[in-house]
Amino acid sequence: MEALIVSCKKDKLHWGTRKIRELLLRKLAGDVRVPSKSTVHAVLDRHGPDAHARQRQRYRAEGTALSQALLPNDLWCADFKGEFKLGDGRYCYPLTVTDQASRYLLACEAFESTREVGVFEAFRRLFAERGLPLAIRSDNGLPFASPNGLYNLSRLSVWWLRLGIALERIRPGHPQENGRHERMHLTLKKEATRPPGRNILQQQARFDAFVSEFNQERPHEALNMKVPADLYVASSRPYQGLPEIDYPFHDREALVTHCGRI
Repeated sequence: MEALIVSCKKDKLHWGTRKIRELLLRKLAGDVRVPSKSTVHAVLDRHGPDAHARQRQRYRAEGTALSQALLPNDLWCADFKGEFKLGDGRYCYPLTVTDQASRYLLACEAFESTREVGVFEAFRRLFAERGLPLAIRSDNGLPFASPNGLYNLSRLSVWWLRLGIALERIRPGHPQENGRHERMHLTLKKEATRPPGRNILQQQARFDAFVSEFNQERPHEALNMKVPADLYVASSRPYQGLPEIDYPFHDREALVTHCGRI
């Protein structure tokens, strides 16, 4: 059926999906069930002249070289744990940040979405309290990366770069490359989301209690049964906001819109 759809399109290059489907109906005359318009459209899209270019664009996300943290704040790991439904029917999207060397859980924030605005503010508070890490590791999803951005850069990752923080990204489909963080997610899921809170505020209170116990009371075998708070210290790199951009005297400043117009 796919071959027949593609063949019809080759014969009638300027015909749209509805006309191609109608042509199939006439050719087959009820002998075979013709797919719906959306299915015909999907087949034509998959076998069209731009299909390979779209596929390359869709799967261009790649991982980077990954480091091994030796000291606190050498590497932070950030991720959105999978969403889950609260008692009031709304979804909760937990943003989590850990220090890789000490396993210290730096943040666990309950959000109603993965929008950039809330994530920016969460990291501003975290940087102000803990200082800046040398690098942050994340996956290739929003808001940490952008599938449509240059080099998959998002506004959030550009902000990190301008603050002097190196970016590390795991390969798509390889969560084990952020294994320590994912292991923490398993504990978080068992102890702080089952059953879930009735609303976002109650769920945040449960997350706060979990963070306190995880850092201050829970011994870790990988740390010789110490707790993360025994090893973690704040970064010596203070957060002072973005540095001022110093333009050469012969440059002229202009406003550039989101669509690239000056």
